[in-house]
Amino acid sequence: MALRLYIETATTNCSVCLANDEEVLYFKEENDKNYSHSEKLHVFIKEAYTTAGIQPNDVTAIVVGKGPGSYTGLRIGVSTAKGLCFASDKELIAMESLEILARSINIKNGVILSLLDARRMEVYSAVYNSNYEQIRGTKTEIITEESFSDYLAKGKVHFIGNGAAKCKDVITHENAVFYDEIYFPSAKHMIPIGIKKHKNNETEDVAYFEPYYLKDFMVTKAKKK
Repeated sequence: MALRLYIETATTNCSVCLANDEEVLYFKEENDKNYSHSEKLHVFIKEAYTTAGIQPNDVTAIVVGKGPGSYTGLRIGVSTAKGLCFASDKELIAMESLEILARSINIKNGVILSLLDARRMEVYSAVYNSNYEQIRGTKTEIITEESFSDYLAKGKVHFIGNGAAKCKDVITHENAVFYDEIYFPSAKHMIPIGIKKHKNNETEDVAYFEPYYLKDFMVTKAKKK
């Protein structure tokens, strides 16, 4: 048995889970469009340890969603995870936030299309089969009527994530299935990936690990009054 702390902050959703292998000891998340992760993340982590009655040193590994996603959210989540690893000499495990999102649903047929908002008509996207194996690389793309037409021509495409709303307005193919209630990756869906990666020793170099931003960070200038 191994205690792992899971952190996912790639979107406006600040999500924390503490699990002893598959047994969830604590789970909490809160979505705030103002990105109050810096205020809530450490509170959630402290609550997790208190609820489970453990000390930080009892945790075997810190598992973090690495993106792509919000620059602000990822920077806070990854820096927190790295800080915890440095402080208690723990292993760091990272996983793509789009795969975490894909594990929000179970399908028998077709593919899962994970989509996170990348502003305007752009999305971060990745395609997974029913076993959550990635069958198309992660990329940023602009949504049009022809987007994902090759997958839609073959069968059901399950659109999930806060980027799916952009697709719903322009993609009307009969094979498109939209999950309106699933918007963000959640720490509770990180557990199976975390267990597998940990057992396979798929850990990160804490000193050099960086979030997977995918896009360059853009600074928006304030409008002149």
